[in-house]
Amino acid sequence: MSRRFAAVDLGASSGRVMLADLTDGLSLTEAHRFPNGPVRVAGRLYWDVLGLYREILAGLRAAGPVSSIGVDSWAVDYGLLDESGALLGNPVHYRDDRTRGVAERVAGSVGAETLYDVSGLQVLPFNTIYQLLADRLDGAATMLLVPDLIGYWLTGEAGAEVTNASTTGLLDVRTRTWATSLIERLGLPAGIFPPLRQPGEAVGGLRRDVAAEIGWSAPVRAVGSHDTASAVAAVPAVGPAFAYISCGTWSLAGVELPGPVLTPESRAANFTNEAGIDGTVRYLRNVMGLWLLQECLRAWPGSDLGELLAAAAGEKPFAAVVNPDEPVFLPPGDMPARIADECRRTGQLPPSSPAAYVRCVLESLALGHRLAVRQAMELSGRDVEVIHLVGGGSRNELLCQFTADACGLPVVAGPAEATALGNVLVQARAAGLVAGLAEMRSLVAYSQPLRRYEPSGSASAWDEAAARVF
Repeated sequence: MSRRFAAVDLGASSGRVMLADLTDGLSLTEAHRFPNGPVRVAGRLYWDVLGLYREILAGLRAAGPVSSIGVDSWAVDYGLLDESGALLGNPVHYRDDRTRGVAERVAGSVGAETLYDVSGLQVLPFNTIYQLLADRLDGAATMLLVPDLIGYWLTGEAGAEVTNASTTGLLDVRTRTWATSLIERLGLPAGIFPPLRQPGEAVGGLRRDVAAEIGWSAPVRAVGSHDTASAVAAVPAVGPAFAYISCGTWSLAGVELPGPVLTPESRAANFTNEAGIDGTVRYLRNVMGLWLLQECLRAWPGSDLGELLAAAAGEKPFAAVVNPDEPVFLPPGDMPARIADECRRTGQLPPSSPAAYVRCVLESLALGHRLAVRQAMELSGRDVEVIHLVGGGSRNELLCQFTADACGLPVVAGPAEATALGNVLVQARAAGLVAGLAEMRSLVAYSQPLRRYEPSGSASAWDEAAARVF
């Protein structure tokens, strides 16, 4: 039996096809990487999903024959198919403003308490529930979230993997089935929601035309298709006393639990209960993440991130901080200008140089991490002894150290490709090569480079900085 597996891992700013080999331990190599970003057409923001599919095929061709393929991506966005299975239009990007005011209208008609009791979901303006209510569903026969859409094009089989379905606001958090009563109450067509799949289940074999195009054939298998579900599965933790931060364009910070937390306090804190591997719950809150830094860099063409990070380390601490989750930071655009405006609004002088902006962003993100981790501990009753920071943000040494300092807890950084690792390990478990979550995490800890950051500096200085913006 081959011990090679392919992970199609689509992030909000880049995609990749990763090749894993479990012949001797666990090795991960990049077969193909490609950019991903929004396309604005006539005032609307879309994903170039056909371009992504083309790049995925190129990556699979480069990866060569494997035992199976798994697909994961960001959450909430979807494509609509007609009765013939044809795509009705490019998926709309979650940063588009078409859902403005929809969440408030739904809460007014259904009740915020009812919504939370059913789905356990954090209120974000771009959740699938609000996108569908803002969409034109005429002619739609099937709604497929992005990784399920890719899986459908690869195999011809339609379905919805449960970890990503749990981010829609339309999945019952207790039963992990579609919340049919809520769907009907909202006036949405229940028939567009496909059958649910569990991580590890077979999706189907590659279509003949797909196999001919890439030069080989293999089955596609459901994984934790929400990228955070796969990333958390690859957290190299020992025991339950850990928090995680899956840090990339977004930071998703929380704890892993055996069941949901649906208290009024949890709803007021805007915490989400998303499905994880093996029936676990990813109890977390979204923090805006490295999007702020990415948009700053886009505003400074030709800037070198390494040089900016080195200069930021020497900038004055806490000269300016912002709440990274202010709605003004959500859309694309001139991020330095918005940060400056937010500093003025809160009575602070704006940063005076790109390095000072970078320092402001990273300290602000660390404060966002601190608030989310502390609230997750308090609301869930879970003790935390260490924070595992995984994803692309684990390469940012300054952010990792700031997070340890702000939280007052050690931070173990890595692996950077946690999502791809979780993806392939679910496939490997389905093939009988790995036993369970504990063994999966042990294999990651043994095979991947990790770095530990101990808290340092003044805890009171972080307290004072947090008081400015939270």
